[in-house]
Amino acid sequence: MGLLIFIATIALCLVVSSAWNFQHNPSTKPDGSVSFLVIGDWGRNGAHNQKKVANQMGIIAKKLDINFVISTGDNFYEKGLRGIRDPAFGESFIKIYTAPGLQKQWYNALGEHDYRGDVEAQVSPNLPRHDMRWICRRYYMSLQEVAEFFFIDTTPFVNEYFKEPAGINYNWTGILPRAKYLDNLIEDLDLALKESRAKWKFVVGHHPIKNAGKNGVTKELQEVLLPILEKHKVDVYMNGHDHSLHHISSKIEFLTSGGGSMALKGIVPKWDPKELKFFHSGEGFMSVEITKNKGCLTSCFGPNTKLEIAFYDVDGKVLYKWNKSK
Repeated sequence: MGLLIFIATIALCLVVSSAWNFQHNPSTKPDGSVSFLVIGDWGRNGAHNQKKVANQMGIIAKKLDINFVISTGDNFYEKGLRGIRDPAFGESFIKIYTAPGLQKQWYNALGEHDYRGDVEAQVSPNLPRHDMRWICRRYYMSLQEVAEFFFIDTTPFVNEYFKEPAGINYNWTGILPRAKYLDNLIEDLDLALKESRAKWKFVVGHHPIKNAGKNGVTKELQEVLLPILEKHKVDVYMNGHDHSLHHISSKIEFLTSGGGSMALKGIVPKWDPKELKFFHSGEGFMSVEITKNKGCLTSCFGPNTKLEIAFYDVDGKVLYKWNKSK
């Protein structure tokens, strides 16, 4: 199966499917709630404010008692990892995210910079031997009930990467023939979303579908991926790639968290003000909490769950909050 996808689902009751070759069940709090952080575009050996962002992540992680961390890709600059023994894994990950609150599972997507190195190293089951927090596979899942996260590999969708610009080479091991790979990915995602019974559906990829920042939208994803997300009423699409933080709201909530290091400062967003709820061109990260609303008299989640997000800057200041119940 060609799907680079992770489905992580969180709820009070555990339901496991054996349809995939790798499964992982992130822990939840005693009341069934879950909280996590989202960061993207970070791996620079601590430079360009990566270390400062990591320090603030540690503070918020402790405060929220997070269950895990999501990375939206571009995990190691500039050219991914050279292999499972590449010291960059230690210098950009192990030695940076040292706070006690960040010693949780990290669920990682892949970005185009990761494809400039040894992609197989990042998805290798041997890499976690260096740090057990690391989870990154071609496709993997963890089934529970209230929220599902579908991680997709967006880089192979982008036509320009296959033109091989001068001085830039991409490692397409496991991707070619490209058309077949993408057809399988979309088919599998379509089926997985169709079968999902989760209250909240998240899709996570590196490249944006809607984007107010410098890197703009990804037309290939708008044409191929967006119709599937809308068809299955996905609630949230989370991405990195644009080195900024922002929220665009339409049929789907589009959340960009790509401020892990070296933000694209000074970019003036151009987007429909009715959809653009928040934009920040500095470094930072995002938190997400899924809880039961007060006064819920049915099961723990029942019909009254609340999704709350918050964006933080490099100094840990809350820049923006948003919530929705269903």
